[in-house]
Amino acid sequence: MDTNDLYPVRHLSEDECWELLISSSFGRLAMSISGEPDIYPVNFIASDRRLLFRTAEGTKLLELTVNDKVAFETDGIGRDEAWSVVVRGQARVLDTQAEIEAADQLPLRPLIPTLKYIYVEITPQVVTGRRFELGPEPERY
Repeated sequence: MDTNDLYPVRHLSEDECWELLISSSFGRLAMSISGEPDIYPVNFIASDRRLLFRTAEGTKLLELTVNDKVAFETDGIGRDEAWSVVVRGQARVLDTQAEIEAADQLPLRPLIPTLKYIYVEITPQVVTGRRFELGPEPERY
């Protein structure tokens, strides 16, 4: 039996996680307000070891002002393998003109035709990831 058959999951280094984050543009933002979990799909960009996304006024932004501790997950799946990267960190709205002008230079645009003027930055505290080899279920007995 191949040793990969015994260990179809491999933990990724932080550098490997950042390579995958840089190559991705869509993920899920998870947060909790008053003990109630919430999750939002967002498009994002990884730049300078931080994540940025744009949003508009609404529930997501309101929740971030109440609790800035967030988790963010992005993943990919191919024919033979899949991967997942999770970032845990602190979110904040960019508020200085210099920060906003710098963010405007990044190739971050809404996926749907909406106006989103507010930039949110996630500063990671923990970055973890796993790569999965896909295949049939092993013999059970």
